[in-house]
Amino acid sequence: MNRINILDCTLRDGGYCNNWNFGFDNIKKIVNNLLESKIDIIECGFLTDSFKNHPPFSFSKFNNLEQIKNIIPQNKQHCKFVAMINFGDFDISNLPQHDSNSALDGIRVAFHKKDLKDALQVCKKIKEKGYLVFVQPMLSSCYSDSEFLSLIEKVNQFTPYAFYIVDSFGTISVKNLVRLFYIVENNLNRNIWIGFHSHNNMQLAFSNAQSLLDIQVNRNIIIDSSIFGMGRGAGNLNTELFLNCLNEDFGTDYKLPPILNVIDEILNDFYKKNPWGYSLQTYLSAKHNIHPNYASFLTDKNTLTIEDINKIFCLMDENKKYSFDKKYIEQLYLSYMSQSPILTVAPFLAETLKNNTILLIAPGKTSETEKEKIIAFANQSDVISISINFNYSHLDPKWIFISNLRRFKQLPQKYHSKLITTSNIPCDNAYYKAKYSSLLLPEEGIEDNAGLMAIKLLISLGVKKIKLAGFDGYSAHEEENFINNLTLAINNSLAEKMNIGMSKMLKEFSKTISLEFLTTPKKLTIC
Repeated sequence: MNRINILDCTLRDGGYCNNWNFGFDNIKKIVNNLLESKIDIIECGFLTDSFKNHPPFSFSKFNNLEQIKNIIPQNKQHCKFVAMINFGDFDISNLPQHDSNSALDGIRVAFHKKDLKDALQVCKKIKEKGYLVFVQPMLSSCYSDSEFLSLIEKVNQFTPYAFYIVDSFGTISVKNLVRLFYIVENNLNRNIWIGFHSHNNMQLAFSNAQSLLDIQVNRNIIIDSSIFGMGRGAGNLNTELFLNCLNEDFGTDYKLPPILNVIDEILNDFYKKNPWGYSLQTYLSAKHNIHPNYASFLTDKNTLTIEDINKIFCLMDENKKYSFDKKYIEQLYLSYMSQSPILTVAPFLAETLKNNTILLIAPGKTSETEKEKIIAFANQSDVISISINFNYSHLDPKWIFISNLRRFKQLPQKYHSKLITTSNIPCDNAYYKAKYSSLLLPEEGIEDNAGLMAIKLLISLGVKKIKLAGFDGYSAHEEENFINNLTLAINNSLAEKMNIGMSKMLKEFSKTISLEFLTTPKKLTIC
């Protein structure tokens, strides 16, 4: 019969959801409640050299073992305490020799296949210092059977505490997991525990963990989980669900109330600020077997439909899929958005615009709360109104500027003939189509902001005077951003970055043309 241990990784994997800023009191409470619940192994967080200058003890990323010691109780009871090192992210020469006073019992070493040889040397050195070593080959499914067998053979040579099957992208099916397990079971030294770390991109974490319980071999097995499934993107196997399964079906005696209290008193607040769990984009990242940060990056653009994200994933180089490369995906995104041919069906647009004041109406909240001011100004004889990515229902704008694929597909077809679009928009009967790449901005985070792209286009067409309505800036509170059921979910830091970038560009534009707010912006300035 298998002997099962549970390793809770809330403080490490869960940290992707809050930048590891749990707060010292919360970290202590999570650790104490996990102890009370009788969890076998607690992962305290990351041991790293790359996360410095943060308030001491508030984060579950640590620069040394002295920091970790502050969160581990004197009486560890039955429990082992571990931390993870991403290969290359911590100088193990600074790791002290393990002794009876050491805070940590073990170190988990995560590495990619390209770093295998050097990573195993690091594992050996950590073992020589007296720590339990957990060998974590990320993306286990990217190894061929012969490569996996070769890795197991190398691991057998120095006998670490545990060797893991790691489902980094949440793509391994029950069938393939069982196949991988038997490869490990039949070839791994009997004294080494077999570990399994899962992600929930395809909702397989729970069923996969259950499948390992049903395998009838005499093996020591570690299964990773996190409270409330807290983890990057789709999250992980839920500790509370799996403990309940073990108690009911296998007669274990894990205590659930302490885990539920952590959810109620701590994690619910983090979830409200930055939710995790299954989503369409995390499914797509799993379907294409790519790093989930790619899905998050493209989703945060808020310019693409799921169909477009799927098409971009199909364009990715195979060797770029496994590690997130922000510069690469940014270039691929811009290339995709620029791929449509240029079509200009109204060559005299510049003549129509240049002797008038242009009223640009964005979908910010003030386009609703200050609608009387907007309507009165729009009715002046020398004003031409253009709405941005939506049709402004309180008046009949002469044109609608569209650069956002999502917004275009939400717009009724009856408006297509009055569209001024960028070349990425698949609209054959648009009034005017401009080259997408020519309107991009130099500020990160707002490179293809529709309002700024519209201003840049108008400047290129000779417009001298623009009034802005509904240009309010961005808030981390989703309900504060738009009218007309348009949505944008972003965090505080991204909202602030976008507002700073937009204000900077508006100031630059104002050096060339007369640019003024008609409505009262909450987050933006021009001067």
